[in-house]
Amino acid sequence: MVNKNEIREHAEVIASCGSHVGIVDHLEGEDKIKLAKSDPKAGGVHHYIPLSWVDKIENNKILLNKNKDEVTASWQTA
Repeated sequence: MVNKNEIREHAEVIASCGSHVGIVDHLEGEDKIKLAKSDPKAGGVHHYIPLSWVDKIENNKILLNKNKDEVTASWQTA
């Protein structure tokens, strides 16, 4: 389990396949990450991903345990 206190605003979120999937807006509640709607990949919409998808945090990058297709198929929208 990662330390959610290490998740910083504006950190890049990267899928397990190495693809960029978003930028952290902020933590939402105890177990969700809200992705910025201003990121080109967001299409002008906030997306939410569960904290359980985070594999590790390195160099201010959030590395997920899901590939890009899994992330975009399962993320929640605002």
